[in-house]
Amino acid sequence: MNDVARSRDFDIAVIGGGLVGSSIAWGLARVGQRVAVLDEGDVALRASRGNFALIWVQSKGLGMPEYSHWTLRSVNHWAGFANELKEQTGLDLCYERPGGFHVTLTEHEWLYRDALMKRLAAQPGMPAIEFEMMDHDRVKAMLPQIGPGVTGASFCAADGHCNSLRLFRALNQAMQKLGATYLSNHIVDRVEPGGGGFRMFTKGGEVRANKVVLAAGIGNARLAPMVGLNIPVRPQRGQIIVTEKTQPFLRYPIATIRQTDEGGVLLGDSQEEAVEAVVGTSVIAVLADRAARTFPQLGALNIVRSWAALRVMTKDGFPIYDQSASAPGAFAATCHSGVTLAASHAFVLAPLLAKGQLPAEVFQIFSGQRFDVPKAA
Repeated sequence: MNDVARSRDFDIAVIGGGLVGSSIAWGLARVGQRVAVLDEGDVALRASRGNFALIWVQSKGLGMPEYSHWTLRSVNHWAGFANELKEQTGLDLCYERPGGFHVTLTEHEWLYRDALMKRLAAQPGMPAIEFEMMDHDRVKAMLPQIGPGVTGASFCAADGHCNSLRLFRALNQAMQKLGATYLSNHIVDRVEPGGGGFRMFTKGGEVRANKVVLAAGIGNARLAPMVGLNIPVRPQRGQIIVTEKTQPFLRYPIATIRQTDEGGVLLGDSQEEAVEAVVGTSVIAVLADRAARTFPQLGALNIVRSWAALRVMTKDGFPIYDQSASAPGAFAATCHSGVTLAASHAFVLAPLLAKGQLPAEVFQIFSGQRFDVPKAA
């Protein structure tokens, strides 16, 4: 058994050290829980490494208005979340909330986007999130460098972005400063409930805790049945291009184009049903072409790197937050918006996990039970 694991008695173990697990672990340590984070380490295929760093509201919640409420709640907490992490670690997350665009390049795309946003807003129970559909001239007044092929965009003032790699580092540092134990190279093979707690059998030895949170991304599908849960998730590949640094020109984040605080431009948003995090030149070519049509000046920049990562997707695209009836004290958290939802995970979800209960009036809609197929009569 690992010496650290043997010498500590943990209140709660978080399986998974990506953005979701780290946000929850920091939130747990923040309310005084003795936390162990069991992580794969550098071999992990982290969705955290391939995210676009958007803190996004528009487009969220079609078919589940509660998800839009959950997202907006997190976004409204983000400034305080970023400030607290900076106070603890000295790391500036470069959080900004100037509003964000979803750009269209054809008339058909504009009409589709307009109809989608109207359907979203018309749902019963949706929060009041203001958005505007803009034509080419209106977009150009705010984004002067757009190309002639841009037909318009949707704009939402609630949207923003951050430096997500710095967020990941800050969460890891901050949770350990608050007393959390980070255990790298602790891939969990098995979870056994019993004796009023849980035993995690890992590559680095056995770890015990009173409660456990599954935040292992795609790995939750394998781990969940061990504690009586159903977390049906699948990998979805996304690819990202990074250009060389250039003079600041893009004040507002766009759903597929974002200039970082360091000057490079991220191009992304591919969605591929794939199980390997490999870069495909055909997809990269499409991303680059659309970006250059949106901002022609991007065509003159060098690409310095590109990468692929695996998103964690459920059947309906919405998160799963669940608690086990057969193994009380076991919980699961799965989503593909780990940056946007980080503040809610830390400030709202984590304190509830510390208390050992997820209120049904908030979280029942997010339960994995929604995917259970009714038995034939």
